[in-house]
Amino acid sequence: METLYGTWKLVSFTQRFVATDEAIDVFGRNPKGFLSYSRDGRMNAILVKDVRPKQADMAQATTEDKVQLFSSMYAYAGTFTVDGNTVTHHVDISWNENWTGTDQVRNVRLDGDTLYISTNPQSDGIDGRIIVAELVWEKVK
Repeated sequence: METLYGTWKLVSFTQRFVATDEAIDVFGRNPKGFLSYSRDGRMNAILVKDVRPKQADMAQATTEDKVQLFSSMYAYAGTFTVDGNTVTHHVDISWNENWTGTDQVRNVRLDGDTLYISTNPQSDGIDGRIIVAELVWEKVK
């Protein structure tokens, strides 16, 4: 998938609840993030909420401040493999240690300079409802 190589900028990050088809913007209406795929088989991703607390001095941040920062981002890196319309991120390092050493399988679809990535239906880590995460990315030129 030659056109997958490069850097992608996050446009949207939604979570759809399968039972009700309700969708929520996980990181707000204007999330920020980048996803990069390199020719040497490496990938990295960082996604953040559209509005995050800004600390004047991280040394003075409270535990709650740190929780808010942690819970308003995703970041991980590793290698990747492509098989048809599926890309698997083989996670070497992650903001969430539970992802480190795992394979994150994603469905991909390219439409020009737009990349659509989604998960298969899976259990939501908060309440157990079945969800599909859907991310839209634009190619950085």
